[in-house]
Amino acid sequence: MPNFTTLQVEARNHVGLIWFNRPEIHNALNDVVLGELRAALKAMARDRGVRALVLAGHGKSFCAGGDLNYMKRAAGYTKAQNERDAAALAETLWILASLPKPTVARVHGNAYAGGMGFVAACDIAVASTEAVFCLSEVKLGLIPATISPYVIRAMGERAASRYFLTAERFDAAEAYRIGFVQDICPPDELDARVNEVLGHLVQGGPRALAESKKLLALSGGTRLTPAVRGQTAKMIAATRASAEGREGIASFLEKRKPAWVNELQLGEQ
Repeated sequence: MPNFTTLQVEARNHVGLIWFNRPEIHNALNDVVLGELRAALKAMARDRGVRALVLAGHGKSFCAGGDLNYMKRAAGYTKAQNERDAAALAETLWILASLPKPTVARVHGNAYAGGMGFVAACDIAVASTEAVFCLSEVKLGLIPATISPYVIRAMGERAASRYFLTAERFDAAEAYRIGFVQDICPPDELDARVNEVLGHLVQGGPRALAESKKLLALSGGTRLTPAVRGQTAKMIAATRASAEGREGIASFLEKRKPAWVNELQLGEQ
């Protein structure tokens, strides 16, 4: 794993951990953070020992959006430079969303603007009850364009229409109500709740987890067209015929743990 200046990256107990590590400025985003995050995500995707990934933030906030100095610098960019810069954020979000392993956002403190994009790009979001969310872009004369596909998918169009336009801050209870996060808990229970979710995730077959994410991308929010029906049928057929699929069914019938769970236990010895 390369050395990072804006992130803390580690892997333990078959879980990858990526921490935004600029606590003095609430883990604000700039081009260096995004570049390092892309590299860290790609490394986690390649690491066969990592079964799931947690994205978190050190300090008082998960991620408070764009670094003001970075945004000031970007204001002087040419159109082409701005497009390249926006494309870098779009690529980072896509790498996270399409990672072939389940991802969990551990959210506390402020999750603003781009920070909300990274929460939304994770498969599962667990938030502390003191977390605060805001899509603040319109109050800066901007729009939440690059993060919008992920945020709209997470909270729905109706809720997005309010918070995109009002730039109101809202709390964890509201984030849970609209489905932006799937679980909330007191601050001192956050790690335990995340670990509980991870305990379930690492029990899944690695290939099945990766294929399930493809299935969600294929089927989520789409009409059930003949093409979609045909593709989903092909996916389950391929999964059933795979070595992992055969092992999973055999272990169930034989009332034993599947090989991938035994591999976890061997690795802990």
